[in-house]
Amino acid sequence: MKKTAIVTVVLALGTAAAIPVLHGQSGDAAAGNGVVSLRGQAAIDETTRPPEPKRWQRDRGPLPREHVGQPPLIPHSIKGYKINLKFNKCLTCHSWANAGEAGAPKVSVTHFKDREGNVLGNVSPRRYFCTQCHVPQVDAPPLVENTFEPLPTIRKGR
Repeated sequence: MKKTAIVTVVLALGTAAAIPVLHGQSGDAAAGNGVVSLRGQAAIDETTRPPEPKRWQRDRGPLPREHVGQPPLIPHSIKGYKINLKFNKCLTCHSWANAGEAGAPKVSVTHFKDREGNVLGNVSPRRYFCTQCHVPQVDAPPLVENTFEPLPTIRKGR
C-alpha cells in the first residue's frame, strides 16, 4: 500500500513537470522567463492575425548558390503554377524542347535518371515535382539570424 502511494506521488509530480513540455514550452517559457517564439509573445492556444503576405522578388537572372549540390533557386514568381500528376508548368519553359526558345535553363540531366541510374526519356517521377527542392525567393527579412558562410571555393565563383 505504501509503495503504491509513493509511486502515485512520483507519477503525479512527473506528469505535472511534463505538462509545459507537452504544450511546447520549457519550464522557463512556462514561467515567462523571456523565451520568445517566432509567434512573438502570443500563447500557443491564442488566435493571432496571419502575417502580411511577402512580396515575390521580380524576375531576374540566376541566383548564387551557397554550397555544392544546392538546387538552383527559382529567380521568379511561381504563383499560380500548376504542378500535378498530369501537368508541370515549369516544363513549359525548362524542358529541353522549350528552354532555348524560352531563354530558360534546361532541366539538369540528373533529372532524367531513375534511382538505379537508368537514363529515361522524360523527367524522372522522383524529380518531377520541382518545388520539392527548388524554391522561389520573397522579399522578407530573416526570422532568425543566419551566420552561414559559404565555402571559399563557392564564394570565388560569384
